[in-house]
Amino acid sequence: MTFLERTTDARRLRHWEGDMEADYVYTTGLAGERFFTALRDEGRILTARCPSCEVRYLPPRLYCERCFSELSDFEDAPAIGRVAAFTVAHVDRRGRALPKPEAWGLITFSGVEGGLVHRLLLSTEAIRPGARVRARLRAKGARLGAITDIEGFEPADSG
Repeated sequence: MTFLERTTDARRLRHWEGDMEADYVYTTGLAGERFFTALRDEGRILTARCPSCEVRYLPPRLYCERCFSELSDFEDAPAIGRVAAFTVAHVDRRGRALPKPEAWGLITFSGVEGGLVHRLLLSTEAIRPGARVRARLRAKGARLGAITDIEGFEPADSG
């Protein structure tokens, strides 16, 4: 049956009862691998730049969404980002109360399309859209090549 067809026969409708397994392996791909390697080894947050239309993407990708050019130029993201949006979590991902609320935000960077969703290392009272932040990285020896290599985003004027 297509979207344009309608049925009045309920026997033609189907559903699934029970559990459906949803085990997936999601790979980072080539652009993601380069991003996480640079983050782990050099403490750099990379963007991908389109050579045709000059758009920069974060997270990096292999093809431009605007002109479909291949992206092979990688550049550092600006050191300072801004909180575009945020939320304050009072429970963890399993629904258990957190000892203290945690702030999470979308961090965007000037001249870059996209951004990163990550933990905000600011008091929940100090967070506001537009706040200037910078990444705080784990010590080089503790980095694993994962997004958690960024401990979070702290105020840009902090030490």
